[in-house]
Amino acid sequence: MLVPDLPYASGDDVALMINGHGGTPISELYLLYGIAHEKLTAQGINVRRSYVGEYCTSLEMAGASLTLVRLDDEITKLLEEPAEIAIRVF
Repeated sequence: MLVPDLPYASGDDVALMINGHGGTPISELYLLYGIAHEKLTAQGINVRRSYVGEYCTSLEMAGASLTLVRLDDEITKLLEEPAEIAIRVF
């Protein structure tokens, strides 16, 4: 039995991330996103921010992870802030 970390309820605003592990095509990640979005919407949960891609990978590992974060004013503001990352050019 799957027990959620947080209870989500109708009316909640969330951020939804679908993270590929390196070996799953982006088209399949978007299919998973579509299914998750549809199921959340059916429960009255509002997807306000979405992320689909390879954010944390493992050398061509198949599969994906789904992360759901309940948004409040503070988290929403932090997600809207600009961010920079270090890029190493070989």
